[in-house]
Amino acid sequence: MSSSLPVDPVFQLIVETPGRTPSSALPSRLKGLFKELADVDPVRPVEEIEDQIWALWASHEDRLAEETLAAAVKAIASGELQKARPLLDHLVIKHPDWPEAWNKRATLAYIEKRDADSLFDIAQTLRLEPRHFGAISGFGNVCLRHGYLNEARAAFQIALSINPHMEELRDMLENLSPHNLMLH
Repeated sequence: MSSSLPVDPVFQLIVETPGRTPSSALPSRLKGLFKELADVDPVRPVEEIEDQIWALWASHEDRLAEETLAAAVKAIASGELQKARPLLDHLVIKHPDWPEAWNKRATLAYIEKRDADSLFDIAQTLRLEPRHFGAISGFGNVCLRHGYLNEARAAFQIALSINPHMEELRDMLENLSPHNLMLH
């Protein structure tokens, strides 16, 4: 376990998630979508609801910012990490109130195994958008990588309380249950 990893302050943010208010700059439509997503059996396909949430998170009134984010995401997907980093650095400086710019930069840092940087960006994401189940599960993955199993377990449970349809998290939680850990 690396003691230089700032797990506790980010974990604190995550634990306080239910009581925190999202940034007023975020689209108000998200509120209804999260309510719909929380249903165990929503009327519409879950993928459709999730896609709408991600689309709203990735949207910005500045079209160039949106295009820059899309270019960074594309660069990450094609493994051109060195191309993505300056784009994301630029976005968080120019638009510090945009949670998705911070979240994508956190994702890049995680892929590059710069976990302290990833945690910093996850915290920024969650200060603006406490419902960001992607950032919360990202935190859980950083914790797993460093052996903080209790924090990972709690983060996955909180992410699932926001989006109960993330089956891969449910599987990870199952594997992290104290009973299963003893069997390995």
